[in-house]
Amino acid sequence: MYSNAEPITRPPDPRVLARRVAERRLQLGLSEGALATQAGMAPRYLQHLLGAGVDFDPGGFVRIAAALHLSYEDLIEGRITLPPGQGDPVEHPALHHLTVPECWDRLGSRGVGRVALPVEPSPAVIPVNYAVDVEPSDTQSIVYRTARDSEAAPEAGAAVSFEVDRVDDHVSQGWSVLVTGVAEHIDDPAVAHRLTEHHDTGPWTGDDVPLWVRICPDHVSGRRIGLL
Repeated sequence: MYSNAEPITRPPDPRVLARRVAERRLQLGLSEGALATQAGMAPRYLQHLLGAGVDFDPGGFVRIAAALHLSYEDLIEGRITLPPGQGDPVEHPALHHLTVPECWDRLGSRGVGRVALPVEPSPAVIPVNYAVDVEPSDTQSIVYRTARDSEAAPEAGAAVSFEVDRVDDHVSQGWSVLVTGVAEHIDDPAVAHRLTEHHDTGPWTGDDVPLWVRICPDHVSGRRIGLL
């Protein structure tokens, strides 16, 4: 843990951070695609993340740092001059892959996550109150409610990604789960009624959100960032 570390009060300029990631990536001999794979995200999302900066998705940068064999603080503050393995191993989190059951365990029954939608000119990532549904046929899926004309309402059949992550106060440990799949609109009144009765996923703002969206998973992956 970083008990003596100074808190990071001001994230770096996204351009500076992107250059820092590129320099470290080249130092390790990684392509951009290889870095995205090791960080558990799509290459296009990695590019978007580097352009948006730390405030957009801190958990994503935890995963990038671990894939670059750095602590989050080393990446954000620029302390990347030492070759891999020359620093104190206690300060460098290791990236562990989660099994699919471990991913669903961390998602729990409900919570707050982010859904990434394929819009132009770049993907939109929107927080939603989600629930894990186990019907029909005992198949697990992600469901959430939104307005039909909202940014969080993808087109039926659209390919989407869904992410939940948790990090500690010093963002040196945590986990991240990524679900990719296809979005469905739940238009069957009986199914919508069941979801409303069983899952409390209404928005904190109290807005009217009649549309249930289901993300049917094609792939579920997760990473746990822990100390070596």
